[in-house]
Amino acid sequence: MRVPPGFPVSLLGLASQVPLQTQLNTTSMAASDFVFEEGPHIFSPKDLVQLPRAGAGVANDAGDLVLVPVSEYSLKDKKNSKSIHVAAVETTIVPLDIPLVNGGEAFWLDSRTLAHAVAEGDDKDKVINLYAISLKVDTNSASITTLPESPILIGKFPTSTATNFRYSPKAGFLVFSDYVHADGDLKKVKENDEAWENRGDTAFVYDETFERHWDTWVGPKRPSLFGVKLAKQPAGKWILDDNYVNLLNGTNHHAPVEPFGGTDDFDVSDSHVIYTTKDPKLPKAWHTKQNIYIVDIEGKSSPKELTSGKQGATHNPVFNTAGDKAAWIELDQDGHESDRGKLVIYDLKKDVRFTITQHWDRSVSSIALSVGQFAHDDKTVFFTAADIARVKIFSLPVPETPSHNTTDPDLPSSFRHPRELTSSGAASGIQPISDGRLIFTRSSLTAPNDVFVLRELDESGKPKVDQLTRFSAAGLKGKSLDEGTDFWFEGAEGKKVHGWIIKPAGFKSGENKKWPILLAIHGGPEGVWDDQWSNRWNLNAFAQQGYVVVAINPTGSTSFGQTAQSDMVTSPEFTDAIKEDWGGKPFVDLQKGWKYVLDNYPEVDPDRAVAAGASYGGYAINWIQGHPEYDFKFKALVCHDGALGAQYHGYSTDELFFFNHEWGGRPWEPHAREVIKKFDPINFVDKWETPMLIIHGEKDYRLPVTDGIGAFHALQQRGVPSRLVIFPDENHWVLNHQNSLKWHYEVFRWLGKYAKKNH
Repeated sequence: MRVPPGFPVSLLGLASQVPLQTQLNTTSMAASDFVFEEGPHIFSPKDLVQLPRAGAGVANDAGDLVLVPVSEYSLKDKKNSKSIHVAAVETTIVPLDIPLVNGGEAFWLDSRTLAHAVAEGDDKDKVINLYAISLKVDTNSASITTLPESPILIGKFPTSTATNFRYSPKAGFLVFSDYVHADGDLKKVKENDEAWENRGDTAFVYDETFERHWDTWVGPKRPSLFGVKLAKQPAGKWILDDNYVNLLNGTNHHAPVEPFGGTDDFDVSDSHVIYTTKDPKLPKAWHTKQNIYIVDIEGKSSPKELTSGKQGATHNPVFNTAGDKAAWIELDQDGHESDRGKLVIYDLKKDVRFTITQHWDRSVSSIALSVGQFAHDDKTVFFTAADIARVKIFSLPVPETPSHNTTDPDLPSSFRHPRELTSSGAASGIQPISDGRLIFTRSSLTAPNDVFVLRELDESGKPKVDQLTRFSAAGLKGKSLDEGTDFWFEGAEGKKVHGWIIKPAGFKSGENKKWPILLAIHGGPEGVWDDQWSNRWNLNAFAQQGYVVVAINPTGSTSFGQTAQSDMVTSPEFTDAIKEDWGGKPFVDLQKGWKYVLDNYPEVDPDRAVAAGASYGGYAINWIQGHPEYDFKFKALVCHDGALGAQYHGYSTDELFFFNHEWGGRPWEPHAREVIKKFDPINFVDKWETPMLIIHGEKDYRLPVTDGIGAFHALQQRGVPSRLVIFPDENHWVLNHQNSLKWHYEVFRWLGKYAKKNH
């Protein structure tokens, strides 16, 4: 049941038999017993929510301009402003910022024309309008400007939900995604919507899963890919046709793959579209298997499957520049969403599929977000992969196509060892362009996204890196953010385990027991604390409130390989070793890492230790609550959307495949029941005694809100100081800017109260 804003949560059973007005505590941030630490050199949560947030940069075909979507929130105006930033790649020409009053999406039509798709109109008349924005690069004034007649309306889409646009200039076709009813007809969506809304009841009825996914109850519409002619006439006018071809009609294919799929789930060439979709014959909630298909861009033929049929999930299908090869990321195991991602190439002329990273113990995370993943000579493939708590860019030469399909071709050494092109931060949005260059977006622990260019890729050695944008420079000026210090220690079974230390402003080596210390536990559990910016769990935001932050990457973490390297023993799997062992080896690692920090950093005060975690990190907080023998001696805990009852999750979570893999089967099966008995936090609630703040989003269908409510009820009945914060309109993440500020307020108020910090 969704709680409407302002509805007293006590009416849902969080409290009873007492006056309602005493139960709902909506402590104001304006007048309270707590305030954030702020100042010219302190990066506060208010700074965090107001920093510009940039998307991935996308270069035009000429490779001389790059567009970047940017949003910036104002606490004063309580408004999120969006814009398009256009910057030059090779010159110091002043960039152009185009405000988008009504938001929308932008993409290139040609080297000097942007398309802007934006929803306009009222209520049922709202549709997506497509505009052309013509640009001029003026070398005399060293600036980029829009032509006076811009923007010009090109055409209208029949709905307000068209999105994820990819344009093929040579084909003159625009491919995009939209939601349609069972008839697959885009032009009848509004008519079908009205019939659904006027059906006379509010029931949702299901005969198969998913019935709800991530944060949404599944309705009568599904995503599909459409193609429509879009071309520039000889007179210079752009024309959008009104004949929309549903490329997936009648296939039971749905793309992009929900809930997070976008333009990285499909690509376009001059003649075809390649896409990934959930296997149409398998129950989606307990299978991860996705197939890759190719279809004519005009929908003149049925889709053809390119995958073997024996794989698990697939991601990020792309064409090379010539359109005669395709590539994608492929996982082996159906049901295992964190299996190692391998790079597969498909020769479309020879009809041969082969894997080129079979023996590389890292997981490919992306190939390219635009223009294809191969360099323009089609002899090199670029990709990103997480490696030692960084997301780096790598390259490999494309080998000759073998004579037959194979997952393990006989490749020379030069084709087996990826070349590392970047070594710090977290790279994304890679796009090879002409003249041995590559556009990419990168963030780090000390800065959010900016756009960069790699040069001299055709030469040996590390390429040159130049920064093209500086969106957060003004907002971070003078702030004392810490780059983070890597540390390593011997963890469970003799493995080397990694962690970060993030220090607060004013930290000085040699000080004895001054600083409170916070252990941050990441989610996943196949996740990682890496050299990457976060708008939600920002380690520097924690440190800047006066904590020494310890962020350990225990067993189950990614970026260290599916198998871990160790000088002590021959290591089994590292990422995969958490399977059926949620409360085992990871907590040996956390205990040993914690001891390492206390032994090597006399500047911290173990008597003012606290811990916080979300998702699996929230599970860890609940698990630590029930295991005082770990002797962490935390004074307070924070659990965000944490797992409390594992057996319940096996029935209630949206993606059942996750539970089935992690816990060794379905919750009623004997083996899974044994694992649950051993590692379910709910079995150890009788030992809970540490003050705890619980935060949960009511639209979290991954770990339902009853986990948070149940934990709160247990703590209250046990007489343990506790506080519950519910966000009725948030899912597994807190995304709203004002809610984010409230989240930080509640977290730091709680931790500060028990860490005996003075404000």
